[in-house]
Amino acid sequence: MITKVKVLVVDGQMPVALMMVFLLTRAGCETEVATNAEKALRLVQAGVFDLITLDVGMPDLDGFRLFQKLKLIPHLKETPVVFVSGNATIENQQHALDLGAADFIEKPFDPQDFLSRILFHINPTLAHASQPPTRSFAFHAIAGQSHPKIRPQLFYVHVGRE
Repeated sequence: MITKVKVLVVDGQMPVALMMVFLLTRAGCETEVATNAEKALRLVQAGVFDLITLDVGMPDLDGFRLFQKLKLIPHLKETPVVFVSGNATIENQQHALDLGAADFIEKPFDPQDFLSRILFHINPTLAHASQPPTRSFAFHAIAGQSHPKIRPQLFYVHVGRE
């Protein structure tokens, strides 16, 4: 179990953000959520995070511009930022890594892969030591709110072993 690891989840879609929070919380992380860039900037000014997840498509400022703003904040220069986005074109992935992102995880993602990769960027030994409790549930993320051609997606989340 992880103790005192703090992760900021920045995603414009609350259902997806809540799924990430669920996974991280079950692994022992403390989490904060921001659904827009303005709130994310307020939260990082007020606190210190061990890692930040960031979506490319945000309602008020794209994730790349927000990333650049975050990296200008002195206490965040060494904080790993992992992009978690459904907009995972080769160009976006390369752009994120060129900017200095630690990783780029494509949505929808496998929960175990997501958790392992996030924990690895916090501390490589934590990724191997974490043993999330067994839990399965269906999670409905409304992906079509911002674009009429995108259908809602059903995420089946399995955490741990059965």
